[in-house]
Amino acid sequence: MFFLLFWVGFGLLQAQTELQPLPVDPKVRYGKLSNGLTYYIRHNELPKERADFYIAQNVGSILEEENQRGLAHFLEHMAFNGSKNFPDHAMDHYTESVGMRMGENFNAYTSFDETVYMIMNAPVQRTQVVDSCLLILHDWSNFITLADTAIEKERGVIREEWRTRQDAQARLWEQQLPKMYPNNRYAHRMSIGTLDVINHFKPDELRAYYKKWYRPDLQAIIIVGDVDVDQVENRIKTMFADIPAPVNAAERTYFSVPDNDEPIVSIATDKEASNILLYIFYKYDPLPKEVKASVMGMVTGYVQAVCDQMINERFQEILQKANPPFIYAAASDGDFMVSKTKSAWSVAALAKEGCIDSTLTAVVKEIQRVKQYGFTASEYERARINVLKAYESAFNERDKQKNSTYSSEYVSHFTDGGSIPGIEMEYELINQIAPAIPVEQVNQYIQQIIGDKNIVISLTAPEKEGVTYPTEEELLDEFRKAQQIPVEAYQENVSNEPLIPELPEAGSIIEEKVDPLFGATVMKLSNGVRVVLKHTDFKDDEIQMTATSPGGTSLYGDEEALNLKLLNSVIGLGGLGNFSATDLSKRLAGKKVSCSTSIGTDSESVNGYASPTDVKTLFELVYLGFTALRTDNDAYQSLVSRLKAQLENQELDPMYALQDSIIRITYQNNPRMKSLKASEVDQISYPRLIEIYKDRFADASDFTFTFVGNLNIDSMRPLIRQYLATLPSIHRTEKADVSHEPAMSKGEHICHFHREQETPKATIYSIYSGQMTYDLQHILSASMLSQILDLVYTEKVREEEGGTYGVQAGAGVQDFPEGRTILQIVFDTDPAKWKDMNQIVRTELQRIAKEGPRQEDFKKTFDNMQKRHEEKLQENGYWLNVLDVYYCKGLDALTPYTETLQQMTPETIRSFTDQLLKQGNFIEVVMEP
Repeated sequence: MFFLLFWVGFGLLQAQTELQPLPVDPKVRYGKLSNGLTYYIRHNELPKERADFYIAQNVGSILEEENQRGLAHFLEHMAFNGSKNFPDHAMDHYTESVGMRMGENFNAYTSFDETVYMIMNAPVQRTQVVDSCLLILHDWSNFITLADTAIEKERGVIREEWRTRQDAQARLWEQQLPKMYPNNRYAHRMSIGTLDVINHFKPDELRAYYKKWYRPDLQAIIIVGDVDVDQVENRIKTMFADIPAPVNAAERTYFSVPDNDEPIVSIATDKEASNILLYIFYKYDPLPKEVKASVMGMVTGYVQAVCDQMINERFQEILQKANPPFIYAAASDGDFMVSKTKSAWSVAALAKEGCIDSTLTAVVKEIQRVKQYGFTASEYERARINVLKAYESAFNERDKQKNSTYSSEYVSHFTDGGSIPGIEMEYELINQIAPAIPVEQVNQYIQQIIGDKNIVISLTAPEKEGVTYPTEEELLDEFRKAQQIPVEAYQENVSNEPLIPELPEAGSIIEEKVDPLFGATVMKLSNGVRVVLKHTDFKDDEIQMTATSPGGTSLYGDEEALNLKLLNSVIGLGGLGNFSATDLSKRLAGKKVSCSTSIGTDSESVNGYASPTDVKTLFELVYLGFTALRTDNDAYQSLVSRLKAQLENQELDPMYALQDSIIRITYQNNPRMKSLKASEVDQISYPRLIEIYKDRFADASDFTFTFVGNLNIDSMRPLIRQYLATLPSIHRTEKADVSHEPAMSKGEHICHFHREQETPKATIYSIYSGQMTYDLQHILSASMLSQILDLVYTEKVREEEGGTYGVQAGAGVQDFPEGRTILQIVFDTDPAKWKDMNQIVRTELQRIAKEGPRQEDFKKTFDNMQKRHEEKLQENGYWLNVLDVYYCKGLDALTPYTETLQQMTPETIRSFTDQLLKQGNFIEVVMEP
């Protein structure tokens, strides 16, 4: 009710028409068939000759009865295991035959309130592909086969998915949800379900669930991409006409979440949890769907966005203090946990061990500060212009958005309501809304949410011997005490001084030419810096930048190993020039710009992006990163205290033991590779880290700066002369020192160990390593081998054996140390099955090394590589990487790509695999419960 009272004073709502639904974007073909099926169709050309095909089911695990828990998710799996027009695994085979991959282009998810299936970036140059994708959606809608044999085989896969996902977080949720949703269905409807149901439901029960809930009145088809909208609409009307409208259909119930007068407190612990996480929720009723679809929906979204920004800015400022009361804190306004029928302002904080009370007190004090005094005009002005900038960027990019942006928007519109008037209308409205809402109105909104009722307090923590936590009563008592602590109004000093008070005399461009290989402009500056510029039209509001110089941490000996672990974490702590990190963030309000420096193993680098209108600011930040890195001892002490607290419990997670064993064996306990421990943090020297940073950025003469995007070379030249040609240069000649790079173990090393686990599983991690020539053929061979192994292991281990949720295989050839080649294979499985499953994994790899991949697997992988390459050519990030690698590493990964790929054969993959395995370097680490 308070929403209606709150918005009465808002001018845009004075007219009754403002509560009417906003119109649907005219660029979207939106309609509904006579059987109730909704559809959204939009023509879009990013990427070109690609399209997304989605079907959203307004059905999720919340609709399951107690004896059906897990059926919604099980049904999602079965949709890929045979349908009327695609029997057995014909869907997989078809999508793979046109270059798509399971997971990457072909996937689905099940949540509490919806189930969504997706075919992403389908290559639609041929009309047959459009028809086939629509036919898959058609079959998902009403014609999934659900054969008995397929159901029985899938039980094993889902058991293994349950095993893989049943980690500390999942177990904590199972404890928490019943307390946070007392006597409510949301308490017991995690989508994975229960093993009892997964193992024992009868096939007819799944078929009954499918028939009851998968029906056109609860379904939407979403097609976005390079398609003919009229043709697709006609195909939908024809193809989906055979799906009958439901008769006497079951009501799609939305389960409400009741209010609570007294705070609800939930405390949960787990032996494998590694963090103490405190949540405070302030629940409230969401906007009715008809109101959410009106201008009021946009107004509310705007106010929520600025409130989130302002409180999170305050939390970040607290983290800069020497001994902050929490490790991290953030707030957001949205759904209450997993439920869409209740909203909440949610405040979360990571607490240090032994500091739960002080964390709770600190968070509640900030909440009470907002409740009593609200936000300030200067805070609001920054948040307002940041929101406006985001809309402006979206408006500028209105013709250059990826298909996925629209696909997800239309899925949300169907499942959650709201409006889709199009960015043109949204941009016009937001420019009316933002100036019309004063800070007083924003404060009224947030202050009414922070009430004394509908509060939920949640605490999750590690279960450790000798460590006790407050009871629910004690936690509630601390909360109430914190509410009574006097607080003062928030105050801040905001500087509007220039980022660089005094500019040096500009340098010069001593050479400029166009490289015919990539069509890039290449400049040599007076201080030795090289600049590469390439204009693209993929995005209208984006310029990406990277800069690379050889050297990195490889130039420092093992005596610096401990310091180097924290090097990149401290770079941004102090801010730049006269601005602390907090003040710098405030100073950059309203700008689409980002810039960060980092030091890698073999190079130091600068990475950033900006809109064309903010590119000058990007150059200023680059200049300051080289010349005016600011130190902040309080911020460093904050980092140290928070880091020690985070590392304190890392060993409780079994995966830490696995990772530790892998590193110890693979790199022979090399100190550069070992994980940082809490006891070591105090040994790290902040002054030494700053020395190392300044040394790495003391010489810009061997840096290559690359800019890609909607840039104008003429307007870039003065910026290049002013900010890049004046960077410090001492003209050192450097290259990365491979002698400091940790060597990998030679020969065969087997490590099997047992680790106590709350959910028993065996994890198998295999590493094959060797040396190959660092060239494009070997890089492509490694990528193709990874994909081929994914296909083989999905079939042999997942589908035929039901032995795992998935085997992950990844191979690569490194540029540093040049030619180091690594193949890693990892999977979880039933402890009783790991030896059999591991034998299959090894046998299939050896078969490829001996006989080569199957022709069909090679062809599917080849088609996918070709398809992905065509998509990457339309992305600024890809071109940025191609140019950076070419000018800094000397490898042309683009010009010969197509020819090199065309020359690949199954024999190429066989030879690559055989050559790697014959080098005899094999590590296997197995963790059993």
